[in-house]
Amino acid sequence: MSTILLVDDDPGVLDVVAFMLRREGFDVDEERDGTAALESARSRAYDIVVLDVMLPGMSGTDVCRALRAESDVPIVMLTARDAEIDRVLGLELGADDYVTKPFSTAELLSRVRAILRRRELDRATGGATVRKLGGLQIDLGRHEVIVDGERVHLTLSEFKVLSLLAEQPERVISRRELMQHLWASEHVGDEHACEVHISNLRRKIEKDPTQPERLMTVRGLGYKLIAA
Repeated sequence: MSTILLVDDDPGVLDVVAFMLRREGFDVDEERDGTAALESARSRAYDIVVLDVMLPGMSGTDVCRALRAESDVPIVMLTARDAEIDRVLGLELGADDYVTKPFSTAELLSRVRAILRRRELDRATGGATVRKLGGLQIDLGRHEVIVDGERVHLTLSEFKVLSLLAEQPERVISRRELMQHLWASEHVGDEHACEVHISNLRRKIEKDPTQPERLMTVRGLGYKLIAA
């Protein structure tokens, strides 16, 4: 049974979503403020955290930042429809996806299942394959990335994107293809999320993210990874 930490200060949202998730067979813990959410996340190994941005005590983005510094647990942020800055910030801090309010429980369930399915596929196919490209080394089995001799921490989504690009160096891969691979389904969500993951990757694998030498944009087509 997959375990979920659900965090929202709105009792109506919390009750409805928790009921839906439990009905679908998930083990759900609930929290209503950021400080308690962080304590819970540190006390139990959850399979996924569903986290509202606006929380009392400690904001959802601060919880996300703290969790990502010490864990690779998948995080789905819940944001207001008109708060694009919250969505971008959440992804930049390492969230794997976001759902905008108001949302249908079916949409949230679809996102949660997609992330969990992706994790299972990763575990099943991880093996011990190591891909090397210039000063970049990707260990698929250990989910480790070495850049010029230094280990860097990637979120689950960032690792997934980088691994696909490294499968066929020099090949241009579209945003849509990257997102389909990311979610292991035809559902691709918001392609803007792909751009944020690419930007985050550049900060971690490039010497100068503003002048990339490894992860290149091919205007109008997508991205490719080259040796550097």
